[in-house]
Amino acid sequence: MPEEMQLLLREYPRVTWPDHPNFARSVQKWMGAHDTFRTLSSYIREDSEAFLDKKMEDQIYAQKLAKYGHILLQSLHGHHTWEDRRFFPELGAAESRLITGLDMLETDHEELDGTLDDFKRVANRVVQLAQLSPADMYDETGTVLRHAEDIGAILNRHLTDEEDLVVPIILHHKLRG
Repeated sequence: MPEEMQLLLREYPRVTWPDHPNFARSVQKWMGAHDTFRTLSSYIREDSEAFLDKKMEDQIYAQKLAKYGHILLQSLHGHHTWEDRRFFPELGAAESRLITGLDMLETDHEELDGTLDDFKRVANRVVQLAQLSPADMYDETGTVLRHAEDIGAILNRHLTDEEDLVVPIILHHKLRG
């Protein structure tokens, strides 16, 4: 995250958050959702690796890919829509010095949406191939794995930046208590 966006993070470093009186349950829940996204992304990557290493059967892989992929896509889209429409405007109104950072996070959401759309397309193809032509799943799964790795990398950077920008605003302005 750029230095100028770390204004409040320097005052409220991450290690102090859990003990801060304004670190409300709603903030913990929001960060818990971020942990869920990281976990789901890891499941998809690990399962794709296991399938490519021939350590998982094709039908089991397709079922898990459909399940975790769907949950990840639906959850992220819903979460980011809420953040962009309600949460970030609330935070920007409270801390106008960091609106540029909040705008950066919204741009990340747009970038992630494109990556998620690409992932959805290839994941759906692999799930369909499990029924139509299981022998062809292997070649397509390499693309699923690359997209899963991209999603994981974007999420790790974005969610950390988001938490480092948002939580100090909440703590400083006593929001969401």
